[in-house]
Amino acid sequence: MKGRSALVTGSSDGLGFAMAEGLARSGCNVVLHGLEPPESVRDSLARIEQEYAVRAAYVQADLTDPGAVATLVSTARDHMGGIDILINNAVVRHFASIEDFPVDRWNQALAVNLTAAFQAIQLILPDMRTRRWGRIFNMTSVYGSRATPNRVDYVTTKTALLGLTRAVAVETVGHGITCNAICPGTVKTPNIESRIEQLMEEKGLDHSTAVKQFLTGKQPTGEFVSAAHVADLVVFLCSDAGSQITGAMMPMEGGWLAG
Repeated sequence: MKGRSALVTGSSDGLGFAMAEGLARSGCNVVLHGLEPPESVRDSLARIEQEYAVRAAYVQADLTDPGAVATLVSTARDHMGGIDILINNAVVRHFASIEDFPVDRWNQALAVNLTAAFQAIQLILPDMRTRRWGRIFNMTSVYGSRATPNRVDYVTTKTALLGLTRAVAVETVGHGITCNAICPGTVKTPNIESRIEQLMEEKGLDHSTAVKQFLTGKQPTGEFVSAAHVADLVVFLCSDAGSQITGAMMPMEGGWLAG
């Protein structure tokens, strides 16, 4: 991966950061993105550059604004001289029944979870075609293949990302470009940890019991998916061995979809 450059949206922490770090570990330059001010990720960038001898940058951008998506891509390109790998990981979530779901939160989910991914692909594809090499990843979810109550924005946008993945894949065949959807189950991230802590507080549970209850009905293994393992899958799909895998949904969900 030496000499390649990646843009990972929604990567100031959690799964996005783990994937960016996995790429950096393999020798790839990385551009991180988030809503947080640059000062909050300065130490992380410095550590990545020092440990992996790559270049690392960060761009703060609110992806509800199409202009901000364009600025993110152009800034990332300026930092690295081009983008070889794009991971569309940025996501927003709101929990409410369909009847109570606010239209502004619906529109926000469409903008961040779906439209921003489409726009980033649209802006980066010409460079990939010129180089005749590119890897595009859309981060979907188990809920892109099945539904759950009170999450209509998430289920809808994650399902739509599968269609976007297939459409991009068929338009880029023969150009050295692949586009795949990564489908993790429940990954232990700061967001998930906060929900476990909420469960502990609400029901008076210890941590291990809260984790078990949280995963009930989800991953049959009863274990969290490792963010580092998702990163390893991305690195594999960027290798020569992954060059014939395109338009696929790649599950890593402990057998959740098999049940």
